[in-house]
Amino acid sequence: MDPGDGTALLTDQYELTMLQAALRSGAADRRAVFEVFARSLPAGRRYGVVAGTGRLLDAIEAFRFEPAQLEFLAANGIVDEPTLRWLEKYRFTGDVYGYAEGDCFFPESPILVVEGTFGEAVLLETLALSILNHDCAIASAASRMVQAAQDRPLIEMGSRRTHERAAVAAARAAYIAGFATTSNLEAGRRYGVPTAGTSAHSFTLLHGSERHAFEAQLASLGADTTLLVDTYDVERAVRTGVDLAGPSLGGVRLDSGDLGVLARRVREQLDSLGADGTRIVVTGDLDEYGIAALAAAPVDGYGVGTSLVTGSGAPTASLVYKLVARADGPGEDAPVRPVEKRSPGKPSRGGRKTAVRRLDGHGVARAEAVFTGEATPGPRDRVLHVPLVRDGEIVGREPLTASRERHARAVAELPASAVRLSRGEPAVPTEFTGDGTRP
Repeated sequence: MDPGDGTALLTDQYELTMLQAALRSGAADRRAVFEVFARSLPAGRRYGVVAGTGRLLDAIEAFRFEPAQLEFLAANGIVDEPTLRWLEKYRFTGDVYGYAEGDCFFPESPILVVEGTFGEAVLLETLALSILNHDCAIASAASRMVQAAQDRPLIEMGSRRTHERAAVAAARAAYIAGFATTSNLEAGRRYGVPTAGTSAHSFTLLHGSERHAFEAQLASLGADTTLLVDTYDVERAVRTGVDLAGPSLGGVRLDSGDLGVLARRVREQLDSLGADGTRIVVTGDLDEYGIAALAAAPVDGYGVGTSLVTGSGAPTASLVYKLVARADGPGEDAPVRPVEKRSPGKPSRGGRKTAVRRLDGHGVARAEAVFTGEATPGPRDRVLHVPLVRDGEIVGREPLTASRERHARAVAELPASAVRLSRGEPAVPTEFTGDGTRP
C-alpha cells in the first residue's frame, strides 16, 4: 500500500456512525483495548501465519481524513459537523502490540492488540481486518505449499487470478512464507521480492514454430533461460531446445498434462541428450496437494497461481477485531476493566492479553499460553508480542527478509504434525491463564 494514497475511507460506514454516537454520549474518549484473533483455523489446517503487519503499519500511518474525504462525508450526510471536526484532526496516538510478522498463530491467539481511546481505535477495525485477513490467509496457504515442496523453490504467479492490488500483497505474503520469487513486478519494486519470468504459449504461437520462438528467447535471455515446451509436442520441443541451447540449457517448463509422468519422460530425455543439469519447472493449477503428489517426480521447481492467491480454499483467516477492555470514564488514570461478548457461537474473552509459546526441552512448541494481564514467561517460553506502535509512532517496521527468516524459525519449532496435509487439529493447543483483573 502506498502511504500517499490515504487509507481513512478504506473502512465501513458503521465505524464512523459508532464514533459519532460515542462522541455524543461522551464515551469516545474512554480508554479501550481491542484484540484481533481467529476463533478457529480453516478446517484441517494445523497453524496460521501472521502476515500483513508491515502493510498495516503503513496504512495506520496514512490514516488521515483529508479535505476531499471530509467533503465526501459531509456531502453524503454520513456524519454530523462535530464528528467532521473531530475527524479533521484525527491521528492515532495509542499503542499497538502484536505477533511479529512471519510468526505462526493458533485459535484465539491474540495476534494484534490495539490500545487507545475508543474513538481512535474503533476506526482502525475494518482496515486492520481487511489487510490481516487477506495476507494471513495467503501466507498460511503459501507455508503449506512450501512444506509440501520440500526445499524445491516455488514461484508465485497468481497476479492474473486476483485483484491487481491484492496480487501485490499476495506476492509479499507468499515471500514471507518461503516462496522464492514472484512474477509480479510491483511486488519487486515496492517490497523487494525477487522477480522471475520468461514466456507464455502466446510467444511460441506468435513465431509459428517452437524453433523460431526458442531461437528468439535464447538470443534475448541467454542459454540459462527456461523454455516452455508443451505448446505442441513435448518430446520434439525438448529436443529442439537442447539442439539450440546445447546441454547448458537452463530449464524447461511443463504447464499441462500429467505432470508427474511428463516430468519423468522429460528428465530421461534431457539426460540422454547430455543436458543433465537442465531444470524442470512445472506449473498449471497446482496447490499443496498437487505439489506433494509430485514429491517423487524429478521436478526442480513449481509455479503456483490461482490456489495461492485464493488461500487454497480459505481466502480469509477469519480474524475478528473485538473490544476486550474499556474504562468507565475518560482519562488515562480511569480504571480499565474486561468486557466480553457472550453471543452463542461467537464469544470473546475479556481482558488485555499477552501470550507466550511454550517449548519443551528440545525446542519444540507444546502450547500457546495466553495470559489475561501480563505474561509470566517460563525459562523455555518465547514471548510472542512485540511493540508495533508506541504513542502513535510506528516502531515495529523491519525488513521483509526478517519476517521471512522468522517464519522459517517458527515453523521449525512446531511439532512434526504441523506440516501434515491430512485433516487434523491445530499443531499446539491454546491454553488460557490469569485472573482477568489486569486487562
